[in-house]
Amino acid sequence: MPALIDRARQHSERIAIRSGGKAYTYQTLLQDAAQVAYTLLEGKPDLEEARVAFLVEPGYDYVRLQWGIWLAGGIAVPLCTRHPLPSIRYVIEDTQASTLICSPEFEDLLAPFREAALWFLRLSEMEAGESALPAISPERRAMILYTSGTTGSPKGVVTTHQNLEAQVQSLVSSWAWSREDHILNILPLHHVHGIINILSCALWSGACCEFLPRFEAEAVFERFLEGRINLFMAVPTIYYKLIAHYEKMPPEQRASLSAVLRKFRLMVSGSAALPISVLEQWREISGHTLLERYGMTEMGMAISNPYVGERRPGHIGKPLAGVQVRIADENNQPLQDGQSGEIQVKGPNVFQEYWQKPEATQATFTPDGWLKTGDIALVDQGYYRILGRNSVDIIKSGGYKISALEIEEVLRTHPQIKDCGVVGIPDAEWGEIIAASLILADPEKSLSLDELRLWLKNKLPAYQMPRKYLIQEDLPRNVMGKVTKKALVELFS
Repeated sequence: MPALIDRARQHSERIAIRSGGKAYTYQTLLQDAAQVAYTLLEGKPDLEEARVAFLVEPGYDYVRLQWGIWLAGGIAVPLCTRHPLPSIRYVIEDTQASTLICSPEFEDLLAPFREAALWFLRLSEMEAGESALPAISPERRAMILYTSGTTGSPKGVVTTHQNLEAQVQSLVSSWAWSREDHILNILPLHHVHGIINILSCALWSGACCEFLPRFEAEAVFERFLEGRINLFMAVPTIYYKLIAHYEKMPPEQRASLSAVLRKFRLMVSGSAALPISVLEQWREISGHTLLERYGMTEMGMAISNPYVGERRPGHIGKPLAGVQVRIADENNQPLQDGQSGEIQVKGPNVFQEYWQKPEATQATFTPDGWLKTGDIALVDQGYYRILGRNSVDIIKSGGYKISALEIEEVLRTHPQIKDCGVVGIPDAEWGEIIAASLILADPEKSLSLDELRLWLKNKLPAYQMPRKYLIQEDLPRNVMGKVTKKALVELFS
C-alpha cells in the first residue's frame, strides 16, 4: 500500500476532505478508495501499472478515484477539466489508457470515447466488493502528468510512489505541516501545485483539505471568515483577483477579513512569477509575506523561501530538505554565486521518465544525473533568484542575454500599468528585439508611449528598453494563470 494511503489509518476519525457541503473522514476515504480499486480490478490480482484516466471536478470524488487507482496497482492519469476535447484525447491516446472514468457533467464531452477500445466507467458504477489488494512497492509508477507543451507537444511526466513520497515529505518538513492544519484548495488537480503541495501534503499530515468547485473571490473570503482555514496556496493571478475584490468591500468587512487573515499560519504563491507589487499589497491586507517557492512537474518543489526566516521578494529561496540544487553553465559545469546559469536538480523527488520518450528523457538529464530545468537563475547571498526560462524569458538581443522578468518588474511599478508580459521577437539585425504587452490599470485612461519610454530611460539601460508595445485587456494565460509567452510572441508577429 502506498505510504500516503497507509498513513491515513492513523487519522481514521479525523476529517480528511470537505467538499460539496459534506465532510469525509479518513476512514470513509479509505473505504471508498478500496471500492474504486475492487471495481477496477474486476477480480484480477493487480492492474500492473495500467493507465487509468479520469475527468472529475476537484473534490472528494477526485481523491477517492486517485487513491483507488493506486490501491489497484494502476497509474493515475488526471485530466484537466478545462481542456478541450483534442487536448484530452491527446493525453488518453498518448498514455494508452485502458480505462476512462468521468463524473456526470463530463459524459457528453467524453461521448466519443464510449465506442473506443477502452473501459468507459461512470462514477456511479463503482461497486462494493472485497478481495485482496496488490502489494505496491515504492518503485512502482504512480502518476503521469503532462507538461504545458511550450516547446513542442506536451510530454507525460512519470513519477513513482517513491518520487511522490519524497516530494511530500520535503514540503511537510520544510513548511511545518501538522494534523491541525486546514487548507482551502482552489487549484486544478492535473498539476503538482494542487495535487502535491496542497492535497497530498494535507493528507500525509492528517490535516483537512477543503475544496471549492471553482474560484470566486467572494466565496474564498467567505470560507476564510468561517475561521477554520489556516493555510492558503495560490497562483499570482488569484492573489491579484482577491486584492481587487478586497478593495471593493466596505471598510468594516475589510477590517474583519484582515483580522482573520492575520491568524493564518502560512500563505504561499507559486506556479508563476509573483510581481513584487502584488506581494506588497497582499502583505498590507493580510500581514503575511507570501512564501515564494520554485518547482516543476518533473520534480515537485526544489527551492523555497523559509517558513521561519527572511522571505526575500523577487527570490525563490534556498534548496529544500533532501534536494540538491546547483547553477551550471552550458557545459553543465557548476558556477560560483552571482553567476547566472541553469538551475539543475538532483534527488529522490526527481521524476523517472517522460512517458515512452527515451530520447527526451535522456536529453533532460546531464551525464551525471542532474535534471536540467531550463530555468536561468543566480545565487544572491544564499538565495536563488530566477531570471527566466531559457526558451522564453531570456531574450538574446545584440549580444546581450536579457531577463524578461526583470523588465516586467520595472514596468509594473508604473502607476498606469496593472500587468505586463515581455517577450523577444525575432529580428534579422538584433537576433531578437524586446516587445512588451501592457495591461492598463484604468482602461479608460490612455497611456502615452513616448512618456513611458522617457520614464523607462531612468530605470533601464538602453539595451533592455522595449522596442514594440501592445496594449491588451488581458494576457494569454494557461489554466494555472501563467502567461503563455509563446502565444504572446504570436500576437506580436
